[in-house]
Amino acid sequence: MRSHISFLVLTVVLSFVSPARAVLAKERIYKIKEQVDSPRGWVKYSQPPPDHTITLRVGLQQPNFSELERHLYEVSDPVHPRYGQHLSKTEVDTLVAPHQESIDAVNEWLAAFSIADEGIVHSSAKDWVTLKVSVSLAEKMLDTKYHVWKHISSGEYLVRATSYSLPTNLHDHIDVVQRTTMFGRFKQHKSMVSFPGPDIEILESTPDIKPVVAAVTGVPVDASCNHTVTITCLQQLYNAVGYTPLANDSNSIAITEQFANIQDLQSFYADQRPDALNSSFAFISVAGGENYQTLSEAGAEASLDVQFAFGLSHPIAPTFFSTAGRPPFIPDTGTPTDTMSLTPNGSTSSSRIPIPPKPYRPVTEMTSKQVCGCLIPQGIRMATARVVPKSFAIRACNSFAQLGARGVSLMFSGDGGVGDGDPNPTTQECFTNDGTDTTKFIPGFPASCPFVTAVGGTTGIAPEIAVNRFFSGGGFSNYGIPDVAAQGDFFNIFLSGRAVLIGGTSASSPAFTGFVALLNDARLRAGLPSLGFLNPFIYSRGFWGLKDITIGSNPGCGTPGFNATVGWDPGMNSLSISMRQLIASVEVTGFGTPNFKALKKLVT
Repeated sequence: MRSHISFLVLTVVLSFVSPARAVLAKERIYKIKEQVDSPRGWVKYSQPPPDHTITLRVGLQQPNFSELERHLYEVSDPVHPRYGQHLSKTEVDTLVAPHQESIDAVNEWLAAFSIADEGIVHSSAKDWVTLKVSVSLAEKMLDTKYHVWKHISSGEYLVRATSYSLPTNLHDHIDVVQRTTMFGRFKQHKSMVSFPGPDIEILESTPDIKPVVAAVTGVPVDASCNHTVTITCLQQLYNAVGYTPLANDSNSIAITEQFANIQDLQSFYADQRPDALNSSFAFISVAGGENYQTLSEAGAEASLDVQFAFGLSHPIAPTFFSTAGRPPFIPDTGTPTDTMSLTPNGSTSSSRIPIPPKPYRPVTEMTSKQVCGCLIPQGIRMATARVVPKSFAIRACNSFAQLGARGVSLMFSGDGGVGDGDPNPTTQECFTNDGTDTTKFIPGFPASCPFVTAVGGTTGIAPEIAVNRFFSGGGFSNYGIPDVAAQGDFFNIFLSGRAVLIGGTSASSPAFTGFVALLNDARLRAGLPSLGFLNPFIYSRGFWGLKDITIGSNPGCGTPGFNATVGWDPGMNSLSISMRQLIASVEVTGFGTPNFKALKKLVT
């Protein structure tokens, strides 16, 4: 869905500043906290109206995060005595809570600008503070200047600053403040949708087409799966034929992305999963996320995700999170309406200029509010994003660690090879944003966060190779990606009432997530807890249950990228997890695709 925003005035009583507090604020000594160069591809367009409302999110320092990380790896490592002993929300909140000194310092700063407590929202751990202020007040609080920026090629608009400052006494208490310097373009996955026609047909298995026997599992796979991927294809290819999970209150699977259409889901179930017909998913709104159910609003990503992830894992309890934007970041201005009114010179008028999608909510919004003690989806598949400021990327990544410590598996995907997938070298976004424009591979975020599992894409069945109609994301960001892979092209789904074929590693991630839900089902049946953060398991023993993909590459940035090669020698078990991650993930497909029955033996 296209969303827009408007510079309409909100009635927010935040402008009055008492003389005493004004003096206090003025006397504070400010120092730059974060500064970025003018972002490549963006130009200053105009001044935003001073009374335009933006939402600021202030991340307080988490002095004990290293302790949380220690707990995360201990409860996620299959050889550790604490394996599977996931933390409660209260325990996680305690480990990420800021010092009281930090809370007091931030409250004093806000009070100096007459921002009352009732206008502030605190996360449950007190590590995030959210408030709505006018642009003029934000500029005073942060000693900065906001502008409306326009993206040259897309025409998108953002209200951002290239730097912001904080009082010197706050630098040791605050990690990040956004929306300020984040110019990352959070583009939709470049999914390739094809309507069945003379060039691409949805093929059915017939007696005239002999099944192909999968080399690793020995399971016959319908030959039509080379051209059209269905639930049955994935069950055959990944050795899950005949496995039926239970509807267990302790197991669940969740998706977040766009708008999931129930009518399309029912059409899909009728076509590929008749036993699931008339079942649906629990809907949870995060920060005002909508639940549009008209076919015209159906999202290709959401349709793909819910149909395959929920179809593979039925009857495991499914949940769909709808956020006011795609998590976990904030790529646009925060306003209550759908358009920004600007004339070419930047003054307000009735002329409407489209603005990018609604605000991305940080994953902490889900961490603190939605994933409570009563609802812990064991597998969550989320949207991906592009380049973001390091400070905010670290905090978002830390939030993923919080979910992992509580027993949640997080899967992310990303297309584009080692860059953004653009074959035109003049428009590729393969450059550093430090003012030097140095050519550099740009691994996708959040797939490059070490606390999530990154999923690459494959295609074909004899042999199964790295996907080639688009390119599987991969590379290094102090962490090699991807970790694993799954089929990612020619998925047969229903979109806006029609059967279509769709591809993208955004297909691989929900497919892999579905199999993780099945593995959690097997563990719960055996009286074991959920898998949680997957990577320590994958890199210590789980790779034995993954099929190595040795053909293909992920070109980008005018280079061949990385080749899919034979996996690393299992004799390197003495290496640390981080070193094995680095070595193994030079491939485009990580350790490869799942062999469900082999993985089931390993996890139970």
